[in-house]
Amino acid sequence: MTFDLVIRGGTVVDGSGLPRFRADVGVAGGRIAEIGRIRAPARRTVDADGLIVSPGFIDGHTHMDAQVAWDPLGSCSCWHGVTSVIMGNCGFALAPCKPEERAWYARCLTAVEDIPTEAIMAGVDWRWESFPQYLDAIESFPKAINYGAYIGHSALRMYVMGRRAMEEKATDADIERMRALVREALQAGAMGFSTSRSPTHTAPGDVPVASRVAEWREVERIAAVLSEEDAGIFQVAPDTTSGARQRAFLDLLKQLALDLGRPVMFGTISSRQGEAPNPWTYQTHWLDDVAAAGGRIWGQTTTRSINAIFSLKSYLPFDVLPAWQKVRALPLPDQLRRLADPETRRALIAAEAQMKPRDNIFQGGGAATTDPRRPDYDNLFALSGVDWDEPPVAELARRRNANPVEVMLDLMVANADQVFVQPIVNERPEEVLGLLKHPRTLATFSDSGAHVAQEMGSSLQTHMLNYWVRQRRAFTLEEAVRKMTFDIASAWDLRDRGLVRPGMAADLVLFDEATVKPRLPVVERDLPGGARRLVQKADGIAAVIVGGELTQEAGKDTGARPGRLMRRA
Repeated sequence: MTFDLVIRGGTVVDGSGLPRFRADVGVAGGRIAEIGRIRAPARRTVDADGLIVSPGFIDGHTHMDAQVAWDPLGSCSCWHGVTSVIMGNCGFALAPCKPEERAWYARCLTAVEDIPTEAIMAGVDWRWESFPQYLDAIESFPKAINYGAYIGHSALRMYVMGRRAMEEKATDADIERMRALVREALQAGAMGFSTSRSPTHTAPGDVPVASRVAEWREVERIAAVLSEEDAGIFQVAPDTTSGARQRAFLDLLKQLALDLGRPVMFGTISSRQGEAPNPWTYQTHWLDDVAAAGGRIWGQTTTRSINAIFSLKSYLPFDVLPAWQKVRALPLPDQLRRLADPETRRALIAAEAQMKPRDNIFQGGGAATTDPRRPDYDNLFALSGVDWDEPPVAELARRRNANPVEVMLDLMVANADQVFVQPIVNERPEEVLGLLKHPRTLATFSDSGAHVAQEMGSSLQTHMLNYWVRQRRAFTLEEAVRKMTFDIASAWDLRDRGLVRPGMAADLVLFDEATVKPRLPVVERDLPGGARRLVQKADGIAAVIVGGELTQEAGKDTGARPGRLMRRA
């Protein structure tokens, strides 16, 4: 036979966790057809000598629901070896949606996920109302990666209840209508049903998102459709208001997991959440308890800290202060001149000194408030690399015998692209390692597509390979690849992905294990309408293959768009 593609001479890490081996990989009809010494001809050959050939990475927690309409690449995930993503997490989605309510949905998505409203309205071709129509639209969009989608509780509630969704309990009739729409979505191929109880998820006006208004009885009755159809996954963002609230929530979720008999995705698992939080070990022990009782449960986690990211080109912690606002309103070249001016500096430093001391209220990224708090400079880092080894700004200030704000000003004047990160949770590498080592956690919480100017989690895969495999040697390459491929494919029941085996989808990533790593994030204005976002690419990714077609070579887009909608079978 003649293959469509042969990848020659690579070292295969097949996703199973088994030892690597050297082999050719032949592809035909979008699937892996043969592995071994291939002598048959091929329409195209890729030389993989010196490279790892692995399954394409899978990201189960993204918010690319709007981005898929305007970004055929699937960035930034695509640059880190990701070939398949699941979106619609935490109850947030753009369907079902009545035409007259599109702007409302966009504003709600902006409030929760920092996806600019103007970008959504300018970039989305709203050709749907129902969720099945949304899936059809996704299928029709040109795509370089694959997408699956949950039907989200907040969108569902807003569609059925209108503005009542933001403040009222659902009637029995409302719930039955929502149940019917979830059933329709599952039958059309939705990956499942998602919801949120997280106190950080708020709509415009700082009010709870629609799913948080719902009684737990409503969640149970809607989720029961998954059991009735024997299909789909239940994904939930947990209540983390306090340790006591979280424990009460976990009791409810355990019972729901046992009643459903369907997979439950609990995300995210992190080092601390809310006030007087439960330790991360409490959460992993809970996962074990649910599994021992018969529940199908997984916790989603990160491979590094979850950070608020600051820069001159996006947000700074001081942007709510009037003295800073005068400077920040200027064009960037003028800002740089003012920041270098001694008199202006004195005024800016004096304004920061009037901020209240840091407390336990989250104020990351663009979450500006009328009661701003001083950054914790011992937990604020000026990035010069991506290796999780930077000294904090407070330490830089001590070394220079300078004010921390002065240090930040010096760095920004010297480099307008300077990025600062403030870890929010998972600050300690050893805690992250404990989470990643647990057998019921999945390395898959990127939030790609959300918090686009505040956070950057799309690099979780290349961070795993660079930091945990190459630097820390906490995982073998085989273990790490399995965690990002087969383990995730198995949890989501993506039966034709996650392994380099004959018959599987030819979604593959070729990388140099000695050099693969994320680059530093930068701010670009590449969203529809010119809105800004953080962009992070990677080194060491030689090629990405989706459905048997090369979509990237040496980090460059080939123009191929073989991605497809992954409908639940």
